[in-house]
Amino acid sequence: MWLTDWVKEFFRKADLVLLALILAASLFGVALIYSATRFMGVSGARFVPIQLAAIALGVVVYFVMSFVDVELFTEKSWKWMFGFNVFIILLLLTPFGVGAETTGNNSWLAFPFLPVNIQPAEVAKVFFVLLLAYQCRQLQDWGISRFTSVVQLAGHTLFMAGLIAVVSGDFGMSLVYLGLFVIMAWTAGVKKRWFLLGLIAMAAAVFLAWPHLPSYIQERFTVVIDHITGNPETLYQQTQGRGWQQSRSILAIGSGGLFGQGYLQGTQTQSASEEALPARYTDEIFAVCGEELGMAGCLAVILLLSAIILRCIWVARRANSPMSAYIAMGYAAMLLLQTCINIGMCLYIFPVVGLTLPFFSYGGSSIITLYACMGLVSGVKTRSLPSWLRDRGQLS
Repeated sequence: MWLTDWVKEFFRKADLVLLALILAASLFGVALIYSATRFMGVSGARFVPIQLAAIALGVVVYFVMSFVDVELFTEKSWKWMFGFNVFIILLLLTPFGVGAETTGNNSWLAFPFLPVNIQPAEVAKVFFVLLLAYQCRQLQDWGISRFTSVVQLAGHTLFMAGLIAVVSGDFGMSLVYLGLFVIMAWTAGVKKRWFLLGLIAMAAAVFLAWPHLPSYIQERFTVVIDHITGNPETLYQQTQGRGWQQSRSILAIGSGGLFGQGYLQGTQTQSASEEALPARYTDEIFAVCGEELGMAGCLAVILLLSAIILRCIWVARRANSPMSAYIAMGYAAMLLLQTCINIGMCLYIFPVVGLTLPFFSYGGSSIITLYACMGLVSGVKTRSLPSWLRDRGQLS
């Protein structure tokens, strides 16, 4: 009977609107993945079932996470959570760590007993938001904008971002962690002067580190700048060299026009040629949508993701405590950052950093992680303040 009671409680209090939105985005993504893997024939037939299984498991995880008292859990387990984050990233240094030959990143764990690979930085991101929210709440008692408070918040972030960059070479994910810190610290009330100082420090760090960065990292940025500025001297590099993936992507999106070439009819999406759109079911899924469904399809993707992000912000504004609000805002920021970076990559206005489009790109561990995050947001909603308390302004 306890399970029946849980189900009734879930439908009475959980955020069913958020669940409906992420299911709509996920199923839209499955349709795009099917089209993007169709050219592979029999070998591509496994992607859709794996993604559907991940979505089904994700719904179960969403259900469970909706009942978690995330504040109490974080308060009791924050040391274990931090230790787990470090441990799972360091596992990449073991024989289980694998990477992508095209990027040089060592970002995945491949266990023989699992049908899919796991991206540790994705899993660690769930706990990182919880830990940062807990830090923000604890430091508010001492003054969130004091030097020591900012150093603690920034130190935690730089440690995790640096660990990911050094161990896996995944600078894109490190950038997301830094972005999470900025948005959550701003939400928590850190004064603007610290962000200005941080921007100056980051610019100085990039200036000093630039000559020592691997050439392929430098080229990812310079090729985008050359493309935006229209530098004719590097045209080959922009289209056939380091910018080849993005040139294929923007060509696919542009050829789709207003309503696209038709589902399952995309010239590059359905081509088995090595010269066609790469990473089409992961990093470049937005380009697949643009080619086959046109601007209308791309707008549908953006509107769905925007609705999910705004729903998280809506939950944050009604949270029963500052920490719960920071958690919901943190996950909203995570989705916003990954969405903007991925679409920016596809539109050739941001370097290729290997970030997938939330809920749309293929990836079992990514989907389950996203559903876990949204389940925690749903849990914040179940414990939100009643409207009569919010109206009286009793939430500080």
